[in-house]
Amino acid sequence: MSALLTVTDLKVHFPVRTGIVRRITDHIRAVDGVSFTVPEGATVGLVGESGSGKSTTGKSIIRLAPVTSGSIAYRATELTGLSAKEFLPYRKRIQMIFQDPYNSLNPRLTVETIVGESLEIHFPALDRAARRARVLELLELVGLEKKHIDRYPHEFSGGQRQRIGIARTLAVQPEFVICDEPVSALDVSVQAQIVNLLQDLQKQLKLTYLFISHDLAVVEHICSHVLVMQNGKIVESASSEQLYRAPQHEYTKKLLAAVPDF
Repeated sequence: MSALLTVTDLKVHFPVRTGIVRRITDHIRAVDGVSFTVPEGATVGLVGESGSGKSTTGKSIIRLAPVTSGSIAYRATELTGLSAKEFLPYRKRIQMIFQDPYNSLNPRLTVETIVGESLEIHFPALDRAARRARVLELLELVGLEKKHIDRYPHEFSGGQRQRIGIARTLAVQPEFVICDEPVSALDVSVQAQIVNLLQDLQKQLKLTYLFISHDLAVVEHICSHVLVMQNGKIVESASSEQLYRAPQHEYTKKLLAAVPDF
């Protein structure tokens, strides 16, 4: 499979400012020289403890975190040097599903507005009737009902809210989806439903995933390849089968040992 995304020596450093004049005295190296590829059509897992830099890595790809240095190439096109205007087409191709399905949805907006907002931005030729029809299609695609279109986020369960978030992500017809801890805020029984939905959508829509998680049990189920991240660096990269059968790095072994054995 050809590489859809290629990340080379990516660094994301946040300045530490001290004193009255807020002088920069140090840097937090959230991501410190990360390199990996995501093949087209694959699901690559990025795992590690909280604070390891995995979410920052995902956010830097979609410009929600500033890149200090390094290369992010999408279909061999370098993204890091693009202006905001030049990057706009890639906001359609690259989308993100966020961790908390409640905080990522505006509580003052209806489902129609939440899901349809990106349609209004990226497909301005659509009138309101066409946008509403498209939102209804998306709700059905993620397992929600047509009657849900005029409701507000607080009227839904956590799993339903995440389905709304997924519908919003799919509205602009992306190729590559960054799943940032998409099930960690959900009950265990609901987690399985959302993971199965993501797998079904991947097959149906020919999507590519970067699946960020601290839950190695979920990652084993959905990912074909796994990257293990510690302190801003990737310490192990292997196929899912190889990683779970014979982990090489001590940190990976500790992560696997911490997985509950039900």
